[in-house]
Amino acid sequence: MKTLEQLSAMIDSAVQMKNQVWASQMPVNLYQPVSYSMSAGGKRLRPLMVLLGYQLFDDQVEQSIPVAMAIEVFHNFTLLHDDIMDHANVRRGLPTVHKKFSANAAILSGDAMSFLAYGFLLECTSDKLPQIMKLFTSTALEVCEGQQYDMDFEARLDVTADEYIMMIRLKTAVLLGCALKAGALAGGANEEDADKLYEVGIRLGIAFQLQDDLLDTYGDESAFGKKIGGDIVANKKTYMLIKALETAREPEKSALMDWIMAKQFNAQEKIAAVKSIFDKLNIQTQTSDLIQSYLEGVLSLLAEIPAAPERTALLENLVHKLVNRNN
Repeated sequence: MKTLEQLSAMIDSAVQMKNQVWASQMPVNLYQPVSYSMSAGGKRLRPLMVLLGYQLFDDQVEQSIPVAMAIEVFHNFTLLHDDIMDHANVRRGLPTVHKKFSANAAILSGDAMSFLAYGFLLECTSDKLPQIMKLFTSTALEVCEGQQYDMDFEARLDVTADEYIMMIRLKTAVLLGCALKAGALAGGANEEDADKLYEVGIRLGIAFQLQDDLLDTYGDESAFGKKIGGDIVANKKTYMLIKALETAREPEKSALMDWIMAKQFNAQEKIAAVKSIFDKLNIQTQTSDLIQSYLEGVLSLLAEIPAAPERTALLENLVHKLVNRNN
């Protein structure tokens, strides 16, 4: 059985090997943005989930590398297009692909990455490949649906908490669920256990995004790695803002709406004012409680997986790190 560090090293090695090819592959203007995107780092969480899902059921974990690469390349492809839609200039501390190269390059290289992902999947030798392909395809479509809902919510002030959870389930959580289930299937898991791991990924993904929302407002800026309050400044429909709008009474509700509707404002003043309203409404505690509820669901399902305790412990430890992280 391999440790988390060993599994992460396997993923990094696989990415570096392909990056050496993409860096000089022709046409250069198509593949250099791919290499640039993939070399920028990141948590590599999704491919790690593939390997962990596989290792719960089989030791030949290198057999799951093609599936892990497929999911990592697909995830990075979505970031190229998301950054264009969000007009983002920085990703992982570096200029985004559309800023370093061009919007057209980011669109076309992103398209190429979506097909590269399917190419990696076809390298999987598991007899469950048809199931894995079907899962991957439905997940890819759900991620697009989640992104569309996220964009739709920008124009609405009546987004409910349930709608927000549905959106982050699609945009973020389904890919984690896919990663764990695909890895498990490749490792020989039966459908029932693979489905449980899918739900583990769903609950973890929702908790992960809620924690990200919480850190954006209440995190330590030096640990978080970016300025605190960006979601507040952008009127991002996070769980916290939605709950504040649902539960606030006068005069807090009017004050909150004034900040949301304001076209000109001092960013730090807005962050402080909205955060003060959140504090009065106990939004931080409500969000933390919801995160813990999803975490308990994850741990309950993991306890039902028929794998050696030391194998499930690896995944359980990673879950705790992700949900209780400060960056």
